[in-house]
Amino acid sequence: MKRKYFAKVVSLVALFAAVGLAPLERAAHGQDTIFDFKKIVPYVPTPQPVVDRMIELAGVTKGDVVYDLGSGDGRIVISAAKKGARAVGFEIDGDLIKLSSDSIRQAGLQDRAEIRQQDILTVDLSPASVITMYLLPDVNLKLKPNILSQLKPGSRVVSHSFDMGDWQPDKIERVDGRTLYLWTIPAKGR
Repeated sequence: MKRKYFAKVVSLVALFAAVGLAPLERAAHGQDTIFDFKKIVPYVPTPQPVVDRMIELAGVTKGDVVYDLGSGDGRIVISAAKKGARAVGFEIDGDLIKLSSDSIRQAGLQDRAEIRQQDILTVDLSPASVITMYLLPDVNLKLKPNILSQLKPGSRVVSHSFDMGDWQPDKIERVDGRTLYLWTIPAKGR
C-alpha cells in the first residue's frame, strides 16, 4: 500500500515538474486548461481582451501575415483575420484544429484564416510578418533561433506571459493581470 501511494506522489511531482504549476493554478481559479501530454505546451485559452491587445501591440494590419504558434481554439487567428491580415494558426491537437476551423468557418473568414496541423518547432516562419504565441519559457527559447534567423527585419513577435531570456523586448505591457512582450526583428548584422 505504501509503495502505491509513494509511486503516485512521485508521479505527481514529475507531472508538476514537467508542465509547471501555472496551468494548474489557472485551473484552480476556474480557468480552462486542457492537458495533452503529447504536446509540448498545455492548452490554456488567452482571454479575448488580452488577444485584442496582442493584435494591437503587434500593429497588425491588412498587409500582415500573422502566424499563431500553438493556436489552440483559433481566437488569435480569427482576431488577426478580422483586422484584414492573412492569419495562420499552427496546432498539433486534432480536436482543437476542428474547433478552430469550425470557428473560422462560422466567422466567414476562410479566405483569410486557416489552421495547420504541425509541430510549432518545425514551422518555416519566413512568410510571417507577425508571430503571436502563448507558450512556455523553454519553448520560447527553443523557437528564438528560428525567429531571429527566419523572420525579416521589422517583423514583430508578441508573447503572452513569457519572455525570451536575454533578448530584451521593445515593450512590456500588463493587460488584465497578464504580461505581454513585444519584440521587433532587428536589421541583419545588428
